[in-house]
Amino acid sequence: MASSGAASQRIADILAERILAGEIAPGARIKQDELAAELETSRIPVRDALRMLEARGLVVMRPNTGARVASLSLRDLEVSYEIRERIEPLLLAESMPHLTDGDFADLKRVMERNEQVTDIDEAIALGREFHWITYRRHETPLLAQIVERVWDTTQSYRRAYLKLAFASGSRTHDVEHQLLYDAVIRGEVETAQAALVLHIRRTRIGLQRHAHRFQSVQTAADES
Repeated sequence: MASSGAASQRIADILAERILAGEIAPGARIKQDELAAELETSRIPVRDALRMLEARGLVVMRPNTGARVASLSLRDLEVSYEIRERIEPLLLAESMPHLTDGDFADLKRVMERNEQVTDIDEAIALGREFHWITYRRHETPLLAQIVERVWDTTQSYRRAYLKLAFASGSRTHDVEHQLLYDAVIRGEVETAQAALVLHIRRTRIGLQRHAHRFQSVQTAADES
């Protein structure tokens, strides 16, 4: 039983990494037989792994149609970012009073690396790391779980938007990270929360503006 559970978790981790890295697009079908053959396992741990990912909001399973990577409508995406605007400032406020000098050093290191990066995947990873350093001293695991789920389910769309931003030469997110960093190290909770909301809201507005570009990619995956 333990080995079966370990196998399922390994498969879930592999699939989650592919989904979050954008290797499997929103709406794309996940073929259990092919995945089992690739990973040299039976369909049972694959099916269990898909259920784990469904609980995380990364996969949708439907009778007779199998499993697909979860996709979001424009309204779903808007609501997801509205949730972030309301909940992440709470998580930040829970964490900030407990951040250490070591946390500040980590935050500065990641921010400075992110300012130099031109690779999309690295930028996505560094941006995520930056924010989660500011949240790492929270004592509200339920709140953190909600935030992490929303981050996971919107990551493919965030990546697509960042590609557009990089292509246009925009580095606005670097300025917003600097504003947030300055407020965090000064211990100014309300200022940090305001900077965070500004950062999330600007991305939401950008996603709304370019939604038609993301929908075409998703439609192609849905039809495959």
